[in-house]
Amino acid sequence: MSTFLRNPPWGSGAHVLRGVKVDLRAPQPVDWADWAQLRAESREFLTPWEPTWAADELTRNAYRRRLRRYGRDAREGLGYAFFAFRREDSSLLGGLTLSNVRRGVTQTCALGYWMGKRHAGQGHMIDAVRALLPFVFQDLGLHRLEAACLPHNERSKGVLRRVGFSEEGLARQYLKIDGAWRDHLLFAILNTDPWSRPTRED
Repeated sequence: MSTFLRNPPWGSGAHVLRGVKVDLRAPQPVDWADWAQLRAESREFLTPWEPTWAADELTRNAYRRRLRRYGRDAREGLGYAFFAFRREDSSLLGGLTLSNVRRGVTQTCALGYWMGKRHAGQGHMIDAVRALLPFVFQDLGLHRLEAACLPHNERSKGVLRRVGFSEEGLARQYLKIDGAWRDHLLFAILNTDPWSRPTRED
């Protein structure tokens, strides 16, 4: 187990999860401008797959509220947020979240992710999700990682399958996406399934 969950506190950026070409760390205040620019230029690309954006979605104040929520969730052990950066030039690529961490007899959480339009389709998210698995299964000690995507989101289905997720079924009107309740395909990977730290390029 790493020291990722120990001091310094979540969000300090002191700990990094490393993929082949991608690094993951908690979002920080200094990331706002890059995050807002990437999200703004990718809005048309992202909105079909996401909940409806708030009117102040990309403002600095909204970002600060987001960071406070991330920090609170991490302190309470309910969820963890990451930004993905290309290691060669530290460019922000996208983000990943672990949410709804459940303990007891369940020991699971849910994965969500987004990628900026100009970085999509280059294997970065496959690398990022693979880098996240040791954190989920070793640091957090969870048994199961779940993910859901729209049935026609071929790119997202490809990421999950390449990493080793198994498709488990269809959930009707599972999430409210782009203003409407939509069916989703459910995927999961277990800590007993084949998985490892990234060791090769895709």
